Order: sequence, then structure tokens, then C-alpha cells
Amino acid sequence: MLREAKSRKARLIEAAGHFTLMVERVMPTVRYVSVEGPVTRTVPGTECLSREIAERYLPPDKVPAYIELADTDFGEQVAIYLRLERWLTADLGPGAISPG
Repeated sequence: MLREAKSRKARLIEAAGHFTLMVERVMPTVRYVSVEGPVTRTVPGTECLSREIAERYLPPDKVPAYIELADTDFGEQVAIYLRLERWLTADLGPGAISPG
């Protein structure tokens, strides 16, 4: 995960030594996944790392704009890695079984 290096979140994760991350989609149905685990390493963000991540998740024509935005708007970044210990996923759409 990339975060602003001096952000409150980055400082809290560093102090705790672990974190949880959740991704949610609400359309067309509510679905989510959360992951949790200890921090395995923290490294300074670089343009190379930002590009690597952007190329993994964005269409090729969107990568240059993301890199420019990251350089101008996000400030100094830090990459925080975790070792996955727990994950939970749910689909809360019509007819879905409750995650409980």
C-alpha cells in the first residue's frame, strides 16, 4: 500500500506494526474484501514503484496521468507491505448468504 509518508495513517501503522485494509464495491451490489496482517517492511516510495503499481491496476493510457498526479499532489510516499494473516469477503447482494 502506498501512503503519504508523513500521514497520520502511516505513523499509526508504523506504531501498531499491523493494519487492516478494506475494499468495497457498492454497485451493482455491495461486495467487500478485507485483509489484515503484520507489517513486513516499509520502504520509501519512488516513481518506479508508483509506475509499477499503476501499471498493475490502470489501463496503459491512464498511467502517465496517474504518475504526474502522484508527483504533484501526493507528496513523499512510503510503501507499506503486510503479510496476509486473515481475510474476509462478502457479497451482500440480493439472495446472498449473510457473512455471519
